[in-house]
Amino acid sequence: MTDDDPTWLKRARRWGPKVVAGMFTASGLVHLVRPGVFTPMIPGWLPAPTGLVYASGVAELVCAAGLIRREPWAGPASAAVLVAVFPGNVQMAIDVWGDADATAGMRTAVLVRLPLQVPMIWAVLQGGPESEVVSPR
Repeated sequence: MTDDDPTWLKRARRWGPKVVAGMFTASGLVHLVRPGVFTPMIPGWLPAPTGLVYASGVAELVCAAGLIRREPWAGPASAAVLVAVFPGNVQMAIDVWGDADATAGMRTAVLVRLPLQVPMIWAVLQGGPESEVVSPR
């Protein structure tokens, strides 16, 4: 982060990791408490769907803690988690679009969710101890 960055960018870099950490915390807890919510999202070619749901929930919670603490490893690890769960998001979109009972809102939501991975990855990569410091002019 530099002093020349626009204010909105400074705020996005400061708050982005925290926002994703909140999302990871909520999602990670649901992964552990109600894995059946996420099991249908696991593509059929992957083994042990319930185990993968538990593992991704733990990974999200660990990453959330790291993002909040601004640990240097947390951004890259969180980006990896977001890339790893992307096939599940694609599977959900395929399933919803193949469901005759799916509403237009559900179909829109699953399609909008896919490109949102990109700004989320950008956001998690803004963390780290050095990004918290803005030098005075």
